[in-house]
Amino acid sequence: MTRRGITKRGMTMNARPNPHSGRIAVLGTGKMGSTIADRLARAGFELTLWNRTRARAEALGIGHVATSPAEAAQDADIVISSLTGPDGVRAAYLGDNGALASASDQLFIDMSTAGAEIVAELAAAMGQTGARLVDAPIIGAPTLVRDGQAAILVGGAAADVDRARAVLGALGEVRHVGPLGSAARLKLVANSMLGDLIVAAAELQVAGEAAGLDPEEVFWVLQRLVPSLGMRRAGFLEDRHAPPLFALRDLAKDLDLALALFRGSASEIPLTGLAESFVSEAANTTGEMDITSVIRGYRSSTPASAMVGVGPAGEPMATRATF
Repeated sequence: MTRRGITKRGMTMNARPNPHSGRIAVLGTGKMGSTIADRLARAGFELTLWNRTRARAEALGIGHVATSPAEAAQDADIVISSLTGPDGVRAAYLGDNGALASASDQLFIDMSTAGAEIVAELAAAMGQTGARLVDAPIIGAPTLVRDGQAAILVGGAAADVDRARAVLGALGEVRHVGPLGSAARLKLVANSMLGDLIVAAAELQVAGEAAGLDPEEVFWVLQRLVPSLGMRRAGFLEDRHAPPLFALRDLAKDLDLALALFRGSASEIPLTGLAESFVSEAANTTGEMDITSVIRGYRSSTPASAMVGVGPAGEPMATRATF
């Protein structure tokens, strides 16, 4: 047993672990948000949900479903958001009937992958309301959240992170990585690594097959080097990319945010820039599918036909007519 009634596997033994975190609002019930809500409900937290498409939140059969972010947040001790991109976060917090309309002394936990700029914007908007904010994006698929085994990067003041632990600990391992905004930036590093890896793995899978190797053996080697590829076997070997573990369009969004971050700090990122070009182009046709669908571009022509050029800002550009 660890502090505040949370077991090592993340499940609480009490319905209300502490007076600060009994009532939780969850904004956004997409694939990740719905898994977060389900996990917290099973951990004994009292939940209010909000989703832009109300029916999607109602379908979960968990807690109360609010009509607006403001309604969801008004009686909550802690408000969690899991939304798509900075525009979605901005609308839920700062739009009409946004969550900050009723902000007082709540702790807001933004778990979206939306970049550090929106985190700073939210913090500024909270101003003198008394509300506090941490950014806490998740490393791992919804299945890891479901089992309480995700890694959660957290940025914020130490006292705020401590207040968040009783809730975030139910979802997985909590790692305080620095001040507010640090976790949002680090998540873009993580997803850039994922983008680089998935493009490289797709390229080498097809190149190995073209060299006369057994597809199963090529994938076996790639998986030994990158064990997490195991969950994407169907995409690499069976051309099955749905339902997606992580949609290609979302990876494209994250890589776009990452490039803006890295270029803003004058970093040299030729490999990630190239991966972003492949992913963004592929997302035009298979954006709703899993990130493994990037392999289709390689399968439709010879991998060696990929050419790298230089864009107008000096960035690497991949040109493949097949994507």
